[in-house]
Amino acid sequence: MDEKRYAAVGVDIDAGNRMVELIKPLLRRTARAGANAEIGGFGGLFDLKSAGFSDPLLVAATDGVGTKVKIAIEACRHDTIGIDLVAMSVNDVVVQGAEPLFFLDYFACGKLDTAVAATVVAGIAAACRDVGCALIGGETAEMPGLYQPGDYDLAGFAVGAVARDDLLPRADIAVGDMVIGLASTGVHSNGFSLVRRVAAAANLSWAKPAPFDPSQNLGDALLTPTRLYVRSCLAAIRETKAVKALAHITGGGFIDNIPRVLPDGLAVSLNLDRVPVQPVFRWLAATGKISEREMLRTFNCGVGMIAVLDTNGADAAIAGFVANGESVVQLGEVIAAHGGDRVHCRGQLDLSW
Repeated sequence: MDEKRYAAVGVDIDAGNRMVELIKPLLRRTARAGANAEIGGFGGLFDLKSAGFSDPLLVAATDGVGTKVKIAIEACRHDTIGIDLVAMSVNDVVVQGAEPLFFLDYFACGKLDTAVAATVVAGIAAACRDVGCALIGGETAEMPGLYQPGDYDLAGFAVGAVARDDLLPRADIAVGDMVIGLASTGVHSNGFSLVRRVAAAANLSWAKPAPFDPSQNLGDALLTPTRLYVRSCLAAIRETKAVKALAHITGGGFIDNIPRVLPDGLAVSLNLDRVPVQPVFRWLAATGKISEREMLRTFNCGVGMIAVLDTNGADAAIAGFVANGESVVQLGEVIAAHGGDRVHCRGQLDLSW
């Protein structure tokens, strides 16, 4: 099949090449020690020695942005969804105590719109610069017949490194350790199949004012990007040595994510009265008639990252998080596990609407 016949079925090789040239300057701005962030070869390179590691463990994470991408497409707003893509992976990497080193993305579509794709990649590059992570490559795929016109999907993965002795969660998590939460920027990138259903049932288009924030339209409000916790978490880990564990609150919410970092025999007790529930979650709960339990297992409810702290250094760690831009709430403590639940809740989420 010659090039003209391949283009006739919807795959434009030249458009892909133009896309590569368009995004090269964006990638170059993400260069860091260990990577020059040049693209064009078959694989991206990273030099751990140049990055200052001598006995590291590599930590890898991969994710997408779920059906949040449908809102970006339908609202014609493509500048922040790439931030979400990076955040979902690098926030998972940092919970192991690792510094994200490099990121690669995958952009799939029916027919490549280079302007849209470049806007998405610009968001990816901006997030990579924010966390000090090199964007060293990626893949763009045109698949006519699989995707509808105008549709696209995203996936990405990050690789980080941590000194062997600094790996989280630590083995010394104990009863009495403090549990704190770092505020989210909203829904982040989980639960959007339910969010979209709630909006549809309420007969709300993305262009209408957001019921929970009439100063902006619903699409823009829901596309607020996932918070990047990397710099603040690494600072707290390195400066205080008080961080014993971190849990990224994604799909599964509090109920499923916190137990993933706890040793056998331990649980947490959380005071839900202290969760800084944002208006978007109150609107979702009220409009969608979603129970508190389902909210806690589907959404972050206002807390995007949980940290378990040694009580001896907790004040210093909290001060470090605050100094690096985080809003911190003390949520509870580590307790001995009893029964089948690893997350014990007291009080109630403020879901009043």
